Amino acid sequence: MPTEGGAGHDLRHHGDAEVRDGGAALVDLAVNVRTNTPPSWLREHLAASLTTLAAYPDGRAARAAVAAHHRLPVERVLLTAGAAEAFVLLARALKVRRPVVVHPQFTEPEAALRDAGHSVDRVLLRAEDGFRLDPGAVPESADLVVVGNPTNPTSVLHPAGVLAELARPGRTLVVDEAFMDAVPGEREALAGRTDVPGLVVLRSLTKTWGLAGLRIGYALAAPETVAELARAQPLWPVSTPALAAAEACVSPRAVAEAAHAAHRIAADRAHLVAGLGTLAAHGVTVAGPAEGPFVLVRLPRAAEVRRCLRELGFAVRRGDTFPGLDADWLRLAVRERATTDVFLRALERAVTTARG
Repeated sequence: MPTEGGAGHDLRHHGDAEVRDGGAALVDLAVNVRTNTPPSWLREHLAASLTTLAAYPDGRAARAAVAAHHRLPVERVLLTAGAAEAFVLLARALKVRRPVVVHPQFTEPEAALRDAGHSVDRVLLRAEDGFRLDPGAVPESADLVVVGNPTNPTSVLHPAGVLAELARPGRTLVVDEAFMDAVPGEREALAGRTDVPGLVVLRSLTKTWGLAGLRIGYALAAPETVAELARAQPLWPVSTPALAAAEACVSPRAVAEAAHAAHRIAADRAHLVAGLGTLAAHGVTVAGPAEGPFVLVRLPRAAEVRRCLRELGFAVRRGDTFPGLDADWLRLAVRERATTDVFLRALERAVTTARG
């Protein structure tokens, strides 16, 4: 059911807070950036771009490369300083009366809308329903709808057909696909679709390629929407190294590498979920089926478990800052099996300690 959004959740809290300052030495399961990235070939490519820093950034080649990757006209692509900038542009540039954000999901879209002076309604998906979306739960009067796919933090992958049902004349449908390249085959992706009215698809290149500090992403939308968002951008909004990254990360080599990584992530996630299943007697349950590079778990005394895990050397993401979740939830990034095995032993110890 739709609810009026309000106070009670720290919409500006993100996973990196768990590993800042004193958390830098912890094993990081709080941030969803793929480990051992960026790869050496991408670092070398970025380093080479530094020789051209005296010139103003020219995004034409990167924009054309992204367009070609998605088989779209270049007029349908807007390069942004990460997906986060796209949320701000949408909130400031579009004339909307009733924005609705589907939660639990990444909180930055709602924060950006509120900062722009909008009153935001929430559609809260329920754990009892597997955090699945019923298009009928979104009010007909909503003229901006924001939903993630796969959704952070639930790791739910909504069917593309279900999301397309949300489209309406006069409505902007924003689908955040920041983690879609971590899904084998990118099944259920809407990127590249031109038959869904009002569709805006957001992509990030920071998660799979380890470029969170570089800030690069893009929006795919109708040319008139792209033009409207572009008018809200400052001059030269994307740096030369970020443009170099955008062009490189949609190259055939990079696409093949990302596809291989997606399959490896799926196998590593299955290993994590299986291990979490052995802790069911301790009250640990996994939301699912998980399809992203992270899983959402519910467990008793989660806040205390998180503190115990920090003492044991692991950082995990608290769940209670996401609307629709409470203090019983934690989000865990998928890591390679060796790290997962050590973590699972630590988690069992933390859960036992928290229970007293």
